[in-house]
Amino acid sequence: MMNEIMSSNERLLDSIETPDDLRKLDRLDLIRVSEELRAFIIDELSSNPGHLGASLGVVELTVALHYVYNTPYDQLVWDVGHQAYGHKILTGRKARFSTNRKYKGLSGFPKIDESKYDAFGVGHSSTSISAALGLAVAARQKGEDRKVVAVIGDGSLTGGLAFEGLNNAGNEMSDLLVILNDNHISIDASVGALKEYLLDITTSKTYNRFKDKIWNALGRMSSRGKRARSVISNIESSLKGTFLHQSNLFETLNFRYFGPIDGHDVLHLTRVLEDLKRIPGPKLLHCVTTKGKGFPQAEQNQTVFHAPGKFDKCTGELIKPENGSHQVLYQEVFGNTILELARENKSILGITPAMATGCSLNTMMAEMPDRCFDVGIAEQHAVTFSAGLAAQGMLPFCNIYSSFMQRAYDQVIHDVAIQHLKVVFCLDRGGLVGSDGATHHGFFDLAFMRNIPGMIVSAPMDEAELRNLMYTAQLESTPGPFTIRYPRGAGPLGYWQKPFEEIPLGKARRIKQGKDIAVLSIGHPGNFVKEAVSSLDDETISTEHWDMRFVNPLDTEALHYIMKEFSRIITVEDGFIKGGFGSAILEFASDNGYSPEIRRLGIPDYFVAHGSQKELYHECGFDAEGIRKEIIDMGRKVRTEQEPQLSANNSPK
Repeated sequence: MMNEIMSSNERLLDSIETPDDLRKLDRLDLIRVSEELRAFIIDELSSNPGHLGASLGVVELTVALHYVYNTPYDQLVWDVGHQAYGHKILTGRKARFSTNRKYKGLSGFPKIDESKYDAFGVGHSSTSISAALGLAVAARQKGEDRKVVAVIGDGSLTGGLAFEGLNNAGNEMSDLLVILNDNHISIDASVGALKEYLLDITTSKTYNRFKDKIWNALGRMSSRGKRARSVISNIESSLKGTFLHQSNLFETLNFRYFGPIDGHDVLHLTRVLEDLKRIPGPKLLHCVTTKGKGFPQAEQNQTVFHAPGKFDKCTGELIKPENGSHQVLYQEVFGNTILELARENKSILGITPAMATGCSLNTMMAEMPDRCFDVGIAEQHAVTFSAGLAAQGMLPFCNIYSSFMQRAYDQVIHDVAIQHLKVVFCLDRGGLVGSDGATHHGFFDLAFMRNIPGMIVSAPMDEAELRNLMYTAQLESTPGPFTIRYPRGAGPLGYWQKPFEEIPLGKARRIKQGKDIAVLSIGHPGNFVKEAVSSLDDETISTEHWDMRFVNPLDTEALHYIMKEFSRIITVEDGFIKGGFGSAILEFASDNGYSPEIRRLGIPDYFVAHGSQKELYHECGFDAEGIRKEIIDMGRKVRTEQEPQLSANNSPK
């Protein structure tokens, strides 16, 4: 055995570069590999922050899958890609794992162009079953005998796409294995009837003990055993009604259901997976796991240790940022402000699709649990549910991360906007979010929301503006629907509780007066403009800065003034440059016969990868340095035009 020729101080994990190396080990060695893999993840993530809890929860499952299946020929699809750290480490990326989520380093999620072992790119939840079915059907079409496995967990089964995939897969009868990683939690505790259903299955020991014994026994028999299984299957349908008081949801969808089994028993997992490889058709293996398994603090506080930042790997104590002070986050301003508003306005309700802590709606939930609704990982439902509430005179504040709102765009148009319903959409994580990368950047919201008739689209430049926009949105005089988008991270002011002020709809504010160049910004990047403009105070170029506040409606009065007074304009946004805020300014100029030179700064026409927000702002060219360079470059043209006039004025009469 390999471990017999290795020194006791050498890790088995060090000998594994690919799953081929893993498969050379004795089965009993997998226990040790799992222990070492878990320790490696804890060690790495304690100093290089990432998604800890989910990856710790699937260590044994990851080891077992790569041991049993012939990856990468056999294909694994990981739902909620932050489960996949162990998968990355075992598939040739261990030496580079210290670059995980860092600029130009490994992606925090499976990515097709990063490794041949990443069969499908994933970042958002609930996609694995549909994608894996596509892989399985493609294999069948090409006559390939490859196995395809989808691993879905962290609450992702509550997403509607997962049920669509299950329904189609059961009809297709393709050779697909779905593994349900059931840890009873997403980021916050899982909610809804499905959670209770799975809990009922996992706690029905009588039924599962019966099924396990019968099927294991029959599976070891000859062809007579296969016939016997068919008979037992019919008997089983009536028995599960006795034990579970309901039919099995998955078997109703034509999936063979197996489990629940202990998702941390790596030896038992390998035996079960080997058996399932020989059973054709759609199958579902129900594994019960613990998020954060093997690190006590992560097991006890699963929400915090989903992505805890830096921590002491011995004590679990969270390590505070070096500056030692807590910066007030936009999301915290939202959480405190909605509670403050809800105390006065009884119609206000809070809606979130499984991100209560992430968006800080948990602040209101603690005081007003009957007025807050966590609907699970179900953005489409969150929007239409909000529309139903609004149709009856309630005022829902529907808080969804910007990138996740992409999945509910039809509902925004069909169920909210067409009916002119007053729903306040608070889009958290607008713009570049940092280390989560392309799947999580809020690139597109300014562009896709501003194109909806009747949709008010706004973005605050600071915490006070966020509060005032929320206050304005809930006033009876304000029509709906209303979008407020704000970025991940802290605001520039450092405090949030200021008296409310109504903001006139579609009205911009002038931050600084100038005479040569006008810079128009939307949202948080206005602070980068302020920094850039202040650094140019001693230059000969005079810059005017406007915080536009709204993308729809635009402040036409201000824009007419700007277009008449300035021949050179720069727009700045933390959004996709095609079709966004800058495009709206160009459209206004064209529609009204103005022809200034307009340069647009924002997110370029490609999917920006991961890195710190600061690094990505710089890459995209709209940090303070990039804005300053653009102003100086445009200023050269202004001075060139002014020089002949100055010469003429100074010439002798």
